[in-house]
This record gives sequence, C-alpha cells and structure tokens, in this order.
Amino acid sequence: MDVFGVMIGLVLLFGIAVLALAVVGTVKAAKAVTEKVGKHEANARRAVETAALKARTYTRIGPPAQIANVRLKLRTSLDGTRQVLESGLSQDGQLGESLALLTRLDAHAAELDGQLRMLEREPDTARIAAKLPELRERAERITHSAETMRWAAQDRMQRFAEDELSRLSQECESEAGALRHWDSAGAGVGGGLGAGAGVGVGAARPGLTDGKGRPSAEELLGLTDPLVKLAQRLRKPSAGPSAG
Repeated sequence: MDVFGVMIGLVLLFGIAVLALAVVGTVKAAKAVTEKVGKHEANARRAVETAALKARTYTRIGPPAQIANVRLKLRTSLDGTRQVLESGLSQDGQLGESLALLTRLDAHAAELDGQLRMLEREPDTARIAAKLPELRERAERITHSAETMRWAAQDRMQRFAEDELSRLSQECESEAGALRHWDSAGAGVGGGLGAGAGVGVGAARPGLTDGKGRPSAEELLGLTDPLVKLAQRLRKPSAGPSAG
C-alpha cells in the first residue's frame, strides 16, 4: 500500500506540474497576443492621426495650419528614423544604442506634440503667435537629431553592404579561377602528348614497321641496317654499259 500511495502521489504531482506549465504557457501566449494587438492598434491610431495632420495642413489656414505642419514634420522624421534603425538592427547590433536615444527623443517629441495640440485649441491668436516660434524651434532640434541618426545609419548600412559585396566579388573571382584550372591542366597534358608524339615520329624510320605501328620482321631479326645499305646501293644510278 505504501508503494501504491507513493506512485499515486507522484502521478498527482506530475499532473499538477503539467497543469501549472499549461497555465503559464497560456498566460504568456495571451500576453503576447495582447501586446501584438495593442501594437497594431497603436500603429493604426498613429497612421490615422498622421493622415488627419496631413489633411489639416491643406484644409486650414493661418496658425492652425502652421501648428499641424510642425506636428507632421516632427512625427514623420521620428517614424522614418525608427523604421531605418529597426530594419538594420538584425544585421548591426550597434543600432540598438541609436534606438535607445531615439526612444528618449520620442519622449521629448510626445511632450512637445501635446503642447502643440493644446496650442491648436487656443482661441487667443496673440498667444499662439507668441508661443509657436519657441515650440517650432524645439521641434526643429528634435527633428534634426532624428535625421542625423537616420542618415548616419543609412550611410553605415550602405558601407557594410559595399564591403560585403566587395568580399563576395573576390570570392567569386577566386572560385572562377579554380573552375578554370582544368584549362592549364589539359594544356599540360596535351603538350606532353604532342611532344611524345613528335619524338616518336622523328625516331621512326620508313620501312621499319608493318604500317600499324608494330616492329617489322627485319627489325626484330636485326637485319635493318644491312637492308638499308642494300636499298641505298640499289638506288645509285648505273654508270652505263661496261667496256667489256
């Protein structure tokens, strides 16, 4: 009974552990889904606000249009910089520091955007005219900082791409040279065969083979030189009929 009870206890503990892991996994999955949905909602909301700001720059006149233009430039610059840094973060970890700085800029930009939004609802045009130059100057400083990081990141990624392309081109040239190595090897083999054939042709003498490249019977019997001498004597012109 004691062993049976221990086994039941172990099974219960295992079931509780599995249930706890399932609950933790479900909570994490739900949290990830919630964060993803929240991010999409924030992006959608921001896109709608950007479109509304663009419309205000065209449909309004005077200080409201100027304020909308300042807000639009500020938002566009920060969004463009964030997109560039996030796109290159997987290849260059140093861009993480730039993203941290951009987050701090975002905080200043959010505060400034709130002040500009309140200024849009200000009925006193004199106050708007007094406050707008100061807020525009702050927006230009934030925009310049964001643009400086964006341009530097773009130049850095372009330089890395050019260096990678140069290395890749060198590797391709080396591989092409290795693939063409058979040309020199084949030429060496062909040259050796040609030289051997030349020596064989130069060394061969007519009449010493049977026409198929095999030694003749005369050569095998050692009668080559006497036969050659006899042929040379027979080829000499006759001196004419003898006097006798």
